Amino acid sequence: MGPHPAVAAIRLAVRRVLHDVLTDLTDHQGSPATPRSAGGSLPLVLVACSGGADSMALASALAFEAPKLGIRAGGITVDHGLQPGSDLRAAEVVSRMTALRLDPVESVAVRVGRDGGPEAAARDARYGALDEAAERLGVAAVLLGHTRDDQAETVLLGLARGSGIRSLSGMPEVSGGPGTAGRTNRYRRPFLQVDRQTARKACMVQSLPVWDDPHNIDPAYTRSRLRHEGLPALEKALGKGVVEALARTAQLSRDDADALDAWAAEAETGVRDADGRLECAKLYALPPAVRRRVLRRAVVAAGSPAGSLFARHIEEVDRLITGWRGQGAINLPGRVEAQRQGGRLVIRQG
Repeated sequence: MGPHPAVAAIRLAVRRVLHDVLTDLTDHQGSPATPRSAGGSLPLVLVACSGGADSMALASALAFEAPKLGIRAGGITVDHGLQPGSDLRAAEVVSRMTALRLDPVESVAVRVGRDGGPEAAARDARYGALDEAAERLGVAAVLLGHTRDDQAETVLLGLARGSGIRSLSGMPEVSGGPGTAGRTNRYRRPFLQVDRQTARKACMVQSLPVWDDPHNIDPAYTRSRLRHEGLPALEKALGKGVVEALARTAQLSRDDADALDAWAAEAETGVRDADGRLECAKLYALPPAVRRRVLRRAVVAAGSPAGSLFARHIEEVDRLITGWRGQGAINLPGRVEAQRQGGRLVIRQG
């Protein structure tokens, strides 16, 4: 008899991602069937594990699938220090990962700042710790346990912010992470097509202990309110299938956003003069979606932090092109200033 359907589903998702990791390593190293890490040993893949059902299901699937493909499987848990006894809980997660025969396994403590609110600050601290561990250990990839339900929540949060199609594209299956320089494929999300209930069921049938983070049900957190109030209300009003539809919207939006980003990158060179300054008349001739992307790229290049730059900022800069009435300079995050001078758009740090 084969494994329970929930276990089979999570293992298949992880197997596919591990095959992708090996393919990427082969393409990069020009080597054959079982690529090696820089040090000559088998490639190492880590699971980022909080001890919750999603990441424990992911850890168990990685432990099962990795050895069959010639991959070392390890784990890391991040102690955010936001709750009493968090260090003991992190040690318990390490013990659980060790029991799954993951190696190496470690816990990393971080200090969570305040920038961007508690959820964003915790995320930044977490990715910083994961990036550091990945560099130090020379890993081929880090697996994250985000599910289809998480993706649906992310799409709704993006919709509420009104930040455009990129925010509706949710989380990518492959990314470099917000703090990663030069690594666009470090983080992999095998479960974006797997629902949260399947992951929990997989833990239950394998008798895997899980920890339910109280922050996940704390109404002080936006995502928690969305999870326990917003999405159930939508499903009650619109019927089942809302989560699947939102996840599908994320993929369609990502495809569109990627195409527009590529168009903007190509168009940018054609709207600059011989000195590299943006020409307002040429910008005006671009389709609005492409023009705003060109402007965003220019503002970020001038030093404005991408995470602090919202649609309203770019709309203000865009009005220097489309609604010019002699208005003054626009102040942007990162002490960046945009102003129109003699038919040119000048964007620089003040």
